Formats: sequence, C-alpha cells, structure tokens
Amino acid sequence: MEHIVVIGGGLAGCEAAWQIAKRGGKVFLFEIKPGGYSSAHRSPFLAELVCSNSLKSESPENASGILKEELLLLDSLILRVARETRVPAGDSLAVDREAFSERITRFLEGLKEVEIIREEVKTLPKDGIVLVTTGPLTSEAFSDEIRKLTGAQHLYFYDAISPIVTAESIDFSKTFKASRYGKGGDDYLNCPMDEEEYYRFVEALCLAEKLPLKDFERRYFFEGCLPVEELAGRGKDTLAYGPLRPVGLRDPKTRITPFAVVQLRQENRYATLFNLVGFQTRLRQGEQGRVFRMIPGLEKAEFARWGSIHRNTFVDSPRILTPSLQLKDRPDIFFAGQMTGVEGYVESTAMGLLAGINGYLRKMGKKPATPPPTTAIGALIHYITHSPVVPFQPMNINFGLFPPLEQKVKNRERKLLIGERAVNDVEEWKEREGL
Repeated sequence: MEHIVVIGGGLAGCEAAWQIAKRGGKVFLFEIKPGGYSSAHRSPFLAELVCSNSLKSESPENASGILKEELLLLDSLILRVARETRVPAGDSLAVDREAFSERITRFLEGLKEVEIIREEVKTLPKDGIVLVTTGPLTSEAFSDEIRKLTGAQHLYFYDAISPIVTAESIDFSKTFKASRYGKGGDDYLNCPMDEEEYYRFVEALCLAEKLPLKDFERRYFFEGCLPVEELAGRGKDTLAYGPLRPVGLRDPKTRITPFAVVQLRQENRYATLFNLVGFQTRLRQGEQGRVFRMIPGLEKAEFARWGSIHRNTFVDSPRILTPSLQLKDRPDIFFAGQMTGVEGYVESTAMGLLAGINGYLRKMGKKPATPPPTTAIGALIHYITHSPVVPFQPMNINFGLFPPLEQKVKNRERKLLIGERAVNDVEEWKEREGL
C-alpha cells in the first residue's frame, strides 16, 4: 500500500496518523520541527500544547465533555495519552504538557506503519491521499501553497470573532426584532439602550482588562475589524455612531428610536445561537461576561463562544470542504484540525480523527463516514461545512450546535439528554460503519 501523507505533527496530525495506522495503513507524517519553529512553538516533540495545558471539562453537562466521551469511544490516541499524563484540575482534563507530547511522539515513532519525516513541506504532492493538518501558525511558504490550492478568497490569516450567546439565556422581553429601515425583514434581534445605559456600558468597556498581544500577532492586529473596546476608547460616542448606531431602528414597544442598539444575529439554522454583531474583542473572558451582561436582555447571557482577535490560518470550509473533510475540487486532499475552522485542542483532535478515518477509507476505495449532527463530532462537522455566516468564523463545540431535543426540558436535564443522545448515536454510527 502506498503511504498516506499527513502534513503537520500537531494534535490533529498525530491523531490522523494513528487512526490510519491502527487500520493497517501506512503514513508519512511530516513535521517542520526541529528544523524550523513557529513563533509559538518551543518543543521538538509532536502534539505540542502551546496555549494552555487544559483540555477543558470532562463533565457530561459540558459540550467538551461529550466530545471527549465520543473520542474515547473511537479510540483517540490524544485523549488516551491525555488521561495517562493528567494533572489535578477539578473536572477539567489538564496534562503535564511535556510528558503528554513526549509520550505521543515516542508512541508514533514506535509504530512500523508510521514514518516521521522532520522537514518543512512547501508544496503539496501531486497525487496520492494527503491530509493537511498544519494548524493556525502554518508557515508562510505552505500558506501560499494552500492559497493557490483553495483560491486566495478561501484562506484567512486571522480571526476577528464576536461573542456568541445561547438563545435560551436571552431575555426577549427587553429586545425587539427588526432590520434597519425594515430592509431584509426582521433579521436582527435588537437590544435597545437609553443614554444612561449606553455611557455606563462604554465606561465599563474602556476600563475592562484586555489580553496582551503576542509578538507573532502584532502585524495581524487591526487588519480587519477593530476591537469594540478600541472603538470605545476613541471617544464616548464612537460606538453610538458605529456598530451601535440606532438609525433606522424603532422600538415597537416605545415607538421611539433608542439612543443606541446592540444587534444580535442568528448564528445557526436552529436559532439556538446569536452573535453580538461588531463585538470582536480582546477583553479577557471574565471581563467579557461582566461587561457584555450590562447589555439589556443579556443580563443572564450564557456565552457559547467568547470574542477574540488572534493570528490564525483556516480555510473557508463551508465553501470548499465536504462533510468528510475532503476538498470538493480535489477529493484526495483532506483538511483537519484548526485549519478547518474549529477552535480548541479537543475539537482539532476530533477533526484529525475523522480525516484519518476517511483518508484511510478513501485509500481503500470505500465511502467516507461522517457521524450524524446529533453527535458532538457531527455537530462540529455540520457547522464548519454548512455555516451560512460570511465571512466564515471558527467555532468551538457548544450545546448550541446540536439539533434541539424534541421535548422541552430544563437546562441541566437538557444538556444531559443531549449528551446521552450523542454518545448513543456515536456508538451506533461506529457499529454501522464498522469502525
């Protein structure tokens, strides 16, 4: 059997290599280190964790916990080693980062099906099965290659992300639906502010603690959308004349135009998630919760995704990828990891696992396998390949991505039932596909 090429030795690439090798496939795993390092990487080992040693919660009431349970059912190397090298962190899965990366490296080095090649890839192979798993800090040379492959308009180099809140946590009695001047129907959910509320909000926004810029992010900052706190700092009325301008919006309850309006946009077809339009930010997560809950209607907001602006490299997955993570125009090429538009280590691992399985199935002349959207992996896949948002923005796993339950139940019970359904559906899918 010819080798399947996996480009990138991060979590997604290592997981993909394992899923291919365990099925008897042969792998060339390319990793640029130690001959070259990104601005964030330091260790020569594979699967290096650079941002945090926490892989988030293992609780069944947390969407990340459900995703972990699914990965364990599918024999994930990353999750298995994470548990073997864990350190105390409450209900979160945190690891000894060096031990974690070293153990994964040694394990893959010991597999006869995997050959690790320590060199930079600058051009894609012209034929054969290829998995691109190079991550958010992909080298400039290989980024240019991906740009040529996908088209410049389908490759992004930074994130400017607004927070997303769950629909069930919004107080709809304080909001109204409308578009400016009635154009396009009632497409936005509007949170009206009076003058006092607006200036109190701006003051809190300006005083809130911000995340420092990393060196490798500085030249990407401000290329697109300015952070909402940066706009607020330019003058107390700047937001009222910018993203919070009330022009063309009349509150049907008061029959007047509010002093300012925060608009929320429906983020998915289930209407379970809403995006705070124009609220890309570098505020710390705790500060985002404190300040943004000052917005009328969001006093008890549950954040499915925090806002951020950071260096990233990802493709326009809804336009160019199939649900099996294949490139639509070249089905022998797969993408996985954060390159596909997922956020987080565990989410990246899940994409690597699925790309590895489907890369092997493609090699064997079999149909690809994609889990149903009722599962955590399937929900992520459905989001990144069907998101209607333009431009496409990355997402982490959260309960808003799952299809709603048929019955209405309270929040805690709802999460447990969604998790139970997800795990059952993964087990059925695994058996049905012979995985």
